[in-house]
Amino acid sequence: MPHRTGTTAQRVRIGLTGLAFAFLLVLLGSIVSRSGSDANSVTIANEETNTPKEPLAELGVAPGSQESENADKAEKAEGK
Repeated sequence: MPHRTGTTAQRVRIGLTGLAFAFLLVLLGSIVSRSGSDANSVTIANEETNTPKEPLAELGVAPGSQESENADKAEKAEGK
């Protein structure tokens, strides 16, 4: 098989073009997937602010900190 001038350069060019196309395709997919989840991120952020700071202490499994005990006492006083 005789060696042809330019075939190696053409193969390298085609390979790099394919890699660039794959990179752009993954980048576009990432952008599309992130734009669809932005509406959910606001909901998730709101849920995180409503979660208890010490869930084990509220269940009575682990002792809470002084701040959580004071907050519990304040909530009970407001409820009465």
